[in-house]
Amino acid sequence: MESVLLSSITIINSMQNPPAELAGGNVHLITTTKGWEEHLSEANKGGKTVIANFSTSWSGPCREIAPAYVELANRYSSTTFLTVDIDALPEFSSSWDIKATPTFFFLKDGRQVDKLVGSNKEKLWKKVGAIADSYHAK
Repeated sequence: MESVLLSSITIINSMQNPPAELAGGNVHLITTTKGWEEHLSEANKGGKTVIANFSTSWSGPCREIAPAYVELANRYSSTTFLTVDIDALPEFSSSWDIKATPTFFFLKDGRQVDKLVGSNKEKLWKKVGAIADSYHAK
């Protein structure tokens, strides 16, 4: 009886908290440092701005903002959008001094030009639009 109850609780929890889609559309999921280096190198060669979302699949705020991030990636296809799974890359994420998720870094030529911590969709839309438009207007 106890195992049936636990199974029922697990099913209910998974229905209430489905796994977040960390990537999709034009968002590339980064789970290795090699993947990070390859995408960053490719973006730098093409003169593209990179937006890196340091995120987890289990965090409520990360799950909340994931669809907006994918929508932005599809809208600004000339910008490279990455999602770094901090659970897969804990040491790499620590090197970026991640204190909360999601944390977004805006990079140009491999250098940080801006940062946003948290799941504020309005601020993310404004920052992405401003950065993408400013670099692509040049």
